Amino acid sequence: MQLVPKTNLNPELAPTSETIILDVGGMKCAGCVNAVERQLTQYPGVRTACVNLATEVAVVESEVGVVDPEALAKRLTTAGFPTQLRKASNQVAFDDSTQRQRQEMREAFKQLAIAAILLVLSGIGHFSSITGSKLPILDNIWFHCGLATVAILIPGRPIIVDGWLGWQRNAPNMNTLIGLGTLTAYTASLVALLFPQMGWECFFDEPVMMLGFILLGRTLERQARGRAASAFRQLLALQPQIARLIPNPDPEKWGVGSNSLEIPAEQVRVGEWLQVLPGDKIPVDGEVRFGQTTIDESMLTGESVPVSKQLGDIVTAGTLNQSGAIAIQATRTGKDTTLAQIVALVETAQTRKAPVQKLADTVAGYFTYGVLTASVLTFVFWYFFGTHIWPDVTMSSGVEIMSHAAHSQHSAMPLATTEGTSRQFAQVGKPAHATGSATQWLLSTQHAAQLPLPLTALSTQHSALLTSLKLAIAVMVVACPCALGLATPTAILVGTGIGAERGLLIKGGDVLEKVHQLDTVVFDKTGTLTTGNPIVTDCLEVSHSPLSTPYSLIQIAAAVESGTYHPLAKAIQQEVQRQQLSIPNAVDFHTEPGLGVSAVVDQTIVLLGNHDWLSWHGVAVNEITQQEIQRLATAGKTVVCVAVGGTLAGLIAVQDTLRPDAQATVDKLHQKGLRVMLLSGDRPEAASAIGKQLGLDSADVIAGVPPGKKAAVIQELQTKSASKVAMVGDGINDAPALSQADVGIALYSGTDVAMETAEIVLMRDRLSDVVESIGLSRATFNKIRQNLFWAFAYNTLGIPLAAGVLLPTMGFVLSPSNAAALMAFSSVSVVTNSILLRRLAHRL
Repeated sequence: MQLVPKTNLNPELAPTSETIILDVGGMKCAGCVNAVERQLTQYPGVRTACVNLATEVAVVESEVGVVDPEALAKRLTTAGFPTQLRKASNQVAFDDSTQRQRQEMREAFKQLAIAAILLVLSGIGHFSSITGSKLPILDNIWFHCGLATVAILIPGRPIIVDGWLGWQRNAPNMNTLIGLGTLTAYTASLVALLFPQMGWECFFDEPVMMLGFILLGRTLERQARGRAASAFRQLLALQPQIARLIPNPDPEKWGVGSNSLEIPAEQVRVGEWLQVLPGDKIPVDGEVRFGQTTIDESMLTGESVPVSKQLGDIVTAGTLNQSGAIAIQATRTGKDTTLAQIVALVETAQTRKAPVQKLADTVAGYFTYGVLTASVLTFVFWYFFGTHIWPDVTMSSGVEIMSHAAHSQHSAMPLATTEGTSRQFAQVGKPAHATGSATQWLLSTQHAAQLPLPLTALSTQHSALLTSLKLAIAVMVVACPCALGLATPTAILVGTGIGAERGLLIKGGDVLEKVHQLDTVVFDKTGTLTTGNPIVTDCLEVSHSPLSTPYSLIQIAAAVESGTYHPLAKAIQQEVQRQQLSIPNAVDFHTEPGLGVSAVVDQTIVLLGNHDWLSWHGVAVNEITQQEIQRLATAGKTVVCVAVGGTLAGLIAVQDTLRPDAQATVDKLHQKGLRVMLLSGDRPEAASAIGKQLGLDSADVIAGVPPGKKAAVIQELQTKSASKVAMVGDGINDAPALSQADVGIALYSGTDVAMETAEIVLMRDRLSDVVESIGLSRATFNKIRQNLFWAFAYNTLGIPLAAGVLLPTMGFVLSPSNAAALMAFSSVSVVTNSILLRRLAHRL
């Protein structure tokens, strides 16, 4: 899918914008997302750009014909983010993405394995020094220098290179911080090793441990992101690849054994005939032309019970033919099929951000600069002020180095000369052992009793620099914009994926946040709360028909209703068919939505509609008839008045039954603290009867509202009552109201209008899904808020701890390696918390 013109509800208006979908690589954190969005929005002709870190997709809305997609992709690639234009079908893009992810995972595991080996070797040497045991080579400081060098050159090289490139393009990212911290620790240790007279401490194990923890965290994070996207991958996998084309179909002679030709499903054209055998997926949307079978539509509706299909029935791409061979005629192909539209909706939804994410994006844009500033300030404070205000934190380093060196030569000097010194230093850095003390290495040939005092003073003097440097490195490493960047997209990825599995299409993070704020749910009556399949209950003739041909009242009404598709028209026509009556010809149809319909039957104008509409046309209704209308309406029936030649000829009462799950749905919404209202174009009596059955207050039933004015009612609720309103309708007649509502919820009607207008589409056409969609939206948004809270809380607490805020009072501070472990844990925890939404969703 390369360019997708934005749908306009008015076909006479040409689209003014188009959508470009890009697959973007090289993004590591929220800072990268911010940099990509900035590059896109600054491009001439681009209106908006939305980038998803979890799915590595950018959706760009631009002016039609202004933006060159290839040039846009090239611009991002030049900026350091390898980008490809989405040219292929969703399935091909899915295959490419899967292959790329597998390759990246293999590379990640390889780098992690190398880092793990280095980490184990470094840890063994570290442990042996603590226990006092001697291991050949492993406790040699030059060996640990080599381990750190290998760690930087092999598993750490991509991180450092990417961090440097980010710095060069003025878009520093998480890798910039990690690379700078790792190289600083390595360089300081190397200087200490090469110039031991300075008395500095070596900490070669820190770069190894930092890179090991970071690579471990990123590998776990990538696996978790893969699990988060599993539902969407399963949805893509549903798309059929092969179709059996019938080259020369003959409706009269065609049979199961007819020859067919296998072709790619994407090459099928509208109107072509296809053979579908048992076990095949339906390749395109179509209509059954031959045979009968049962179809498993669980991928679309979530219902496991197969649906019977026969001549004239509609079948949907991706559903599974189970029992019989059939022939279908294609009605929708390619990206126009229902499944393709669902896939496109879900993918687009995963890039639409919740407004609450804007704060995180704003912070992420300046995050790296802020962390670098904090790191510099930490170094400056501790070197010039902190180590002078609290001299113990520096004395601990110097004395510990000396005493440990002496102890290694069997000196009688104690391990620590001041109380608490050992504990404080052990938390600031590692105890001076073979991997950590250049001074020890220098003094290895000297007797502890002959330690020169100037060297002790020199070590104490330089320990302030080392302490300040290690704290600054810890600040750089502990900060994590990755958690901020993943907080929203991973939760949306899981939530929308779960919804798609259950036939609930939720169109993005902004919808989730609005659902969370809802306090009122307004239902359309006909076809929404009711089954939409009314039946004729009464047919009362008021006067003799003036038509020259003696047709009955129901026949005349059926003739006029033959030009409409309203549920009432369907009920009247079904009654004529039930009585096996003929329907006269009618011409010159005219419809007033929500009011009535007119046509010419046997050269006479016939009007069908409600009482008010007929009165407006000058049709008189006597008092007895009005009482009859009142009686029928009070019984919950919809009354259709029939006027022939300007005279009222009779009344037809039609009744629509409530959906089986309507009562339970209303009760559950009330339990969630939501106000439930009924909005209908019916007479007040009929609407009130339905409202009473559902237990609604009279104030919550609004009747006599035509479709064109329902949006105004929704707007009035929003303004006068300051309510956050969801409108539930069928997605066709209720389109204006669905658009006006804060959240439009449409029961799937098979039309593009439902897909375009509503923000939540219920594919199972089941009323109880309103409750489930609201529950899933709330649960998903709660996960977003939890993720953002922990992401902000982690950095708010982690950075001060790494900066040494507790060092003077409690002697506690994060070492660079511990900071790296916490940084990796933060990203993994955010993604894992999003995945836990699946467990919560089972209880909705």
